Amino acid sequence: MKRRDFIKNTAVASSVSLLPAHIWGSTQEKMLRTAHIGVGGMGAEDLKSISSHEKVKVVALCDVDSSNLEAALQMHPEARGFADYRQMFSEMADEIDAVVVSTPDHSHAPASMLAMQLNKPVYCQKPLAHHVSEVRAMRKLAEEKDLITQMGIQVHSFYDYKLATLLIQSGIIGKVSSVHAWSPKNWGYDGPPPTGSDPIPANLNWNLWLGTSANRPYKDQVYHPMNWRKLVDFGCGTLGDMGVHIFDTPYNALELDVPFTVKNKCRKPNGFGYPEENTVTYEFPGTAYTAETLKWIWYDGKGAPPSHKDLRLPNKEKLPLQGAMFIGETGRLLLPHFMELPRHIVDGEYVDIDVSPFVSSGEIGEPVRDYASEGNKHYHQFVDACLGTDTCSAPFSYSARLTETILLGVIAGRFPNKKLHWDSEKASFKETKANEFLSGVYRDF
Repeated sequence: MKRRDFIKNTAVASSVSLLPAHIWGSTQEKMLRTAHIGVGGMGAEDLKSISSHEKVKVVALCDVDSSNLEAALQMHPEARGFADYRQMFSEMADEIDAVVVSTPDHSHAPASMLAMQLNKPVYCQKPLAHHVSEVRAMRKLAEEKDLITQMGIQVHSFYDYKLATLLIQSGIIGKVSSVHAWSPKNWGYDGPPPTGSDPIPANLNWNLWLGTSANRPYKDQVYHPMNWRKLVDFGCGTLGDMGVHIFDTPYNALELDVPFTVKNKCRKPNGFGYPEENTVTYEFPGTAYTAETLKWIWYDGKGAPPSHKDLRLPNKEKLPLQGAMFIGETGRLLLPHFMELPRHIVDGEYVDIDVSPFVSSGEIGEPVRDYASEGNKHYHQFVDACLGTDTCSAPFSYSARLTETILLGVIAGRFPNKKLHWDSEKASFKETKANEFLSGVYRDF
């Protein structure tokens, strides 16, 4: 089944009549009843943070791994447990007010689209989806139904990143001509595909874990629970994992849209795993905060980033392990990842940053140096938006464009060292062979 057909036909229990979330929030005085799809790993963290809000009641938990599900049910014994989210919606659609999707990337869109078809607000972990076609469909449906949505980029709401956005937009380094961003993480795999098969663990429903992706034998430690990020059928590599976080602040601060060209310097594709080392160069149309065009370079893998004059720090200091550097007309701004203050560099020297104008204007308060408190902000913002008392800062209208940008760089890895030209209006590449990777084929499961 083609993805567009699946997306069009995902509604179940269509007789359920629910108000859009913003109307529900303004007319009801009750707890927000949440359902959580994927409750292991990051899903467990999402569950913990969402449920820490005093007006949340967890009513449904879903995971294809019974060990993950049992652990979550012990924390929320009043919730009902499911292995299949389709069954959960079929049985409980009228008892659920909002949905949190924390599955591997390839299941983000199927689960989120089904929830939104049922008029549910959705918090979906990053990257928003596995394919550009899915990202655009999710944004379109959310806007058509006027739903509350939020992508799980928790640092979007952290003090340091909000401060960096304010500084860039205040003109602290003038118009920005380029951005360098990096992570030495390696969510790639340069080896051969696995052979043979292993017994499927008793706690894992392998068919449901595969979901809409192509069927294949189970191999221990290759897919579940973590290594799927390295594989082209399930994850989005380091760019999709860390890039979304590190791209977010420059993307937001510079008010960028999607790029018009992208090139990935990496090894040849092997059809199974993502390259272990990537250098992705984007060109963006200019904005009010950039030069006529903006050049953006992403580096990942061992040794990232390479030595570059724009990345030299005062006093021969080492760069932070992960981060971004803005290059402007009058200086540079370094933004480490994460929970470190941005640093202003002019003529090779650090310059103190005066935050008092932003404090006095109420745009920012004092920094909070507690990860749990900082992290919960983004989750609680979603809950409060569903209850009608706040708005989301990373709705699908924003995060779909950010994710599309990331995914274009992932696709460029299929065509090493070749510049691809992207037409956002037509949603297609000039290089027609690249267009086959904008979407995929869904398996019935």
